[in-house]
Amino acid sequence: MTALSEDALLIPEKKPYAHYSMTLSRGKAENCMITGQFAGIVCYTDSTGHDGMDCPKGKGFHMPKFLNKCSIIRAAGNKPKIIEEYVGQVNSHTDAVSIARMKSPSGWIEPGQTPEFDEYTIVLRGMLRVETKNDVTDIRTGQAIITPKGEWVRYGTPEDDGAEYISVCVPAFSPAIVHRDE
Repeated sequence: MTALSEDALLIPEKKPYAHYSMTLSRGKAENCMITGQFAGIVCYTDSTGHDGMDCPKGKGFHMPKFLNKCSIIRAAGNKPKIIEEYVGQVNSHTDAVSIARMKSPSGWIEPGQTPEFDEYTIVLRGMLRVETKNDVTDIRTGQAIITPKGEWVRYGTPEDDGAEYISVCVPAFSPAIVHRDE
């Protein structure tokens, strides 16, 4: 396997379908197979079988990136909750923001957390209970709440029908920066 520098990605004689280590905008990618290049954009398949398009770190990515499916993420809490991540570190390798649809059952509650991200939440169906150190707020269908980074918060869905909601985290959600209570 050949180590490939950022500038080398732009050299046309690099052979498609050869394996390289690359530094892309999302970080280091090991054992990638380049499947094509155009105008500095690299199409690749990484060692996990993930297909992607990116460009060398610092070069910018200026074209739409179609995401044809979400990734299901394991949720914290006392009952199974479905997290469908559309944009974020897992599904789109995006660090700046994450966007996910949550489907929480009746009686679900997660451990408290003090995240290093702002979270913007819109309830699509049901009621989401948001508890902070100073308040408890019930967010219902069509309502939204913003929880700032650095503030302790706990989410739950105590009503019979649970809830469905969209969560947007800036920067993207990551287990390393959520800081859950133990």
